[in-house]
Amino acid sequence: MAKVLLINPNKWGRGITHIWIASHSGILKKNNHKVKLFDSSFYLNWSHLENKYNTDNKQYKPSNYNKIINYNNKNIYQELNNLVLDFQPDIIFWSALSSHIHGEGEYVNIENGYELIKNIDHFNGIFVTGGLQATASPKKTLEEMNKINYLIMGESEIVLNQLANRIDEKRSINDLNGICYFEKNNFMKNIRQRIISNLDDISPYDYSIFPNKNFIRPYNGEVVNAVDFELSRGCIYSCAYCVETVIQDYYGFNEKSKNGAIKNAKSYLRNKSAKIAYEEISNLYYNHKIELFRCQDTNFLTIDRKMLNELAILIEESNLEIKLYIETRPEGINSKSIELLKKLKVDGVGMGVELSSEEFREDELNRYASQSKTIEAFRLLKEANIKRTSYNVIGFPGQNEESIKNTIKFNQLLNPDNITVAFYSPYQGTDVQKKGSDLGLFNDKQINVDGQLRSTTKDSKISIKILEYYKKNFNNLVRSNIV
Repeated sequence: MAKVLLINPNKWGRGITHIWIASHSGILKKNNHKVKLFDSSFYLNWSHLENKYNTDNKQYKPSNYNKIINYNNKNIYQELNNLVLDFQPDIIFWSALSSHIHGEGEYVNIENGYELIKNIDHFNGIFVTGGLQATASPKKTLEEMNKINYLIMGESEIVLNQLANRIDEKRSINDLNGICYFEKNNFMKNIRQRIISNLDDISPYDYSIFPNKNFIRPYNGEVVNAVDFELSRGCIYSCAYCVETVIQDYYGFNEKSKNGAIKNAKSYLRNKSAKIAYEEISNLYYNHKIELFRCQDTNFLTIDRKMLNELAILIEESNLEIKLYIETRPEGINSKSIELLKKLKVDGVGMGVELSSEEFREDELNRYASQSKTIEAFRLLKEANIKRTSYNVIGFPGQNEESIKNTIKFNQLLNPDNITVAFYSPYQGTDVQKKGSDLGLFNDKQINVDGQLRSTTKDSKISIKILEYYKKNFNNLVRSNIV
């Protein structure tokens, strides 16, 4: 058996159960490989304490989270070195794709993880990684992070397991589909692997690999046991700023219709069976006392409706005292879908407002979601007593201060239970990132991207200082009705 060390390079200073860690650990262990996790979540000198930052700006409700969590004062680089010396892994792996996409730092995992691994001494194995940047720009990623031996583009669970098998069998890795590497200064890019068409093939996911502290989360002023979870992968839409389009392009789903959706979407959307999903939920509830399932599915209500109905019956007939938080789009909210959400014990729904202007959303972002449908969706959810969170973005290329003020006014009309606002992040390979780069608003490959913590814009018309003001005061301005 091969020994694989996974690294969770989380810099947010709060518990995150990256879905890719659970999925990769599950398939590796199922195939008799030995897996360990190095978790960076609670190293004080490494972390940015995102929960405090977003509580201070009223994006999160105050909780006792930071009083409950103890942080580690030890040297994170030395701690990782010690584990490598003790475990002697064949593979170190630290970034991959899942339905999390860019959420909670998945986009920058590759950068943060590389910052950790480049300081490792006395390691005789191979460095392997993947994820969004590896898929969007593999050659440049390998050039800039030259300690990496192999990149896996696209979904990597099956490929990493095949790679571990090859090491175990002492066979060559270089012909595996989906990987790229440098050989004698020549960039080698193999043909792509097949998309994972049935998520049951890589289930059940292994959440036992996480420290218990990672399950503790702030949620609406409470502190609960929670996990990041996925029922599905894929999104039918091709919003020009979203890294989902990078994955769509990699697997050949790049034909688009007039309403912003991709063609042949049924082949791109995939989900677990209701039976497998329920077994995972049930096991997490009984074995880890999980009460909140933070479903990271890109658009929950485009998941196969038959599967969701079957899962709803299983949850309804169970004794599970759980709640789900989901993300979807306004178009899917109606009386019938709300009935389904209630059966699934959905407690909260997050929906992307992004910004208020329909014209800007359609022309610049390829996102078609009318104000009227958004208003109606928020109204219907309120009547059903389901919490509503609006997701807003500031700092898009071409967006001005008046646009931000109008978005604040639109949130005043929606009156959500929770409001989040993120800085626009120029994700490598997306259309909006390319436009921003061409206009000189961002570097060609922007590093250190984090929509919750910082803007990286060089736009003189709407400076970082202005954006930071609106990030800090967005909630106050919405609630005070003074804009």
